Amino acid sequence: MKVLHIGKYFPPYRGGMETYLRDLMAAQAQQGLEPAALVHRSKLSITNVEGCYEARGEPLVIIRAAVWARLLFTPISPTFPWLLHKLIKRQKPDVLHIHTPNVSGFWALFLPAARKIPWVVHWHSDVLASRHSPRLRLFYTLYRPFERALLKRAAKIIATSPPYLESSEPLKEFRNKCEVVPLGLDPTRLTNAASKTVYEDTDMLRVLAIGRLTYYKGFEYLIRAVADSKGIELHFVGNGELEKPLRQLVGDLNISSKIIFHGKLPDDAMVAQLIACDCLCLPSTERTEAFGMVLLEAMSVGKATVVSNVPGSGMGWVVQHDCTGLHIAPENPASLTKSLCYLRDHRDRIRTLGGEGRTRFEKLFHIDRSAHSLSLIYSDLIANATTDT
Repeated sequence: MKVLHIGKYFPPYRGGMETYLRDLMAAQAQQGLEPAALVHRSKLSITNVEGCYEARGEPLVIIRAAVWARLLFTPISPTFPWLLHKLIKRQKPDVLHIHTPNVSGFWALFLPAARKIPWVVHWHSDVLASRHSPRLRLFYTLYRPFERALLKRAAKIIATSPPYLESSEPLKEFRNKCEVVPLGLDPTRLTNAASKTVYEDTDMLRVLAIGRLTYYKGFEYLIRAVADSKGIELHFVGNGELEKPLRQLVGDLNISSKIIFHGKLPDDAMVAQLIACDCLCLPSTERTEAFGMVLLEAMSVGKATVVSNVPGSGMGWVVQHDCTGLHIAPENPASLTKSLCYLRDHRDRIRTLGGEGRTRFEKLFHIDRSAHSLSLIYSDLIANATTDT
């Protein structure tokens, strides 16, 4: 069975969608499928690149389309439709697996060769008309007709969690062809790196926040929560457009001694921070944080998690309150302070939450489970397509 994935980026670019796509393709290859992916180059360029990327010992065919410019985080890639047409003719895929949101995925609507193949649309998140971005609201008015056309043409739509499926306005019209397949992660990447990690234990509660320093992550509330507490230190891994304002906030609150910005780290260094922490905190404020892949990374190595319980997001479903982690109210430093201080004062509880998190990860979020569920969906679509012809 041949599967052609259309994604936004691919590792070494680090992001939740990209991590999932890499691990999924490797798992699919190990299960006997033949996956390939068409994505964008992560840096501006006028040349396309084709090559193999090795994951779990599997060589993966990855084609990276040149990106000439970016507009509102959207890569502008004029060669993308030509590459997609070329790949379909060469690879002859049985299924086209389109990961959204991704403007370049809309090119499938206009290619006759693509329309002859069953489509799976993987709905990683809605494009939200955020109150923080008037330009994004305007962009979505142009994006929405193509988004709807893509969903209408799809044979199957994959949502990543039950809460997100229930709350997604664009998916309501197409609920009859939606199915929930939770995202997954390959834990061996983390456990292999973790076995080599040496860190110093301290009396401080070591809180880790991983992600792009951007508006919906809610990191300013986490900083204020740490400012109002004792015995807690906070480590940020990631960069982004809010790094300077967040550093300024730390300076204004006079708490530079207990908040460390590590910037963007390579995978091994990121895992070292994850192993050294007592808990991971994801205080996101909007459904733009649809799932939280970093939560799976923490759970896979037995770390407690603290997340915002944003209505309609998958975060509160991934992390079970008072079982695998703690829920906090969004945009609420007092709620964060209370939860972090509780963990500071109950170290045995941290270990229990982390252990339950690892068990839940193995049960629901191992990448092999996700790959197997998708393989069954592919098989049904191919069988139905054969019957229709």
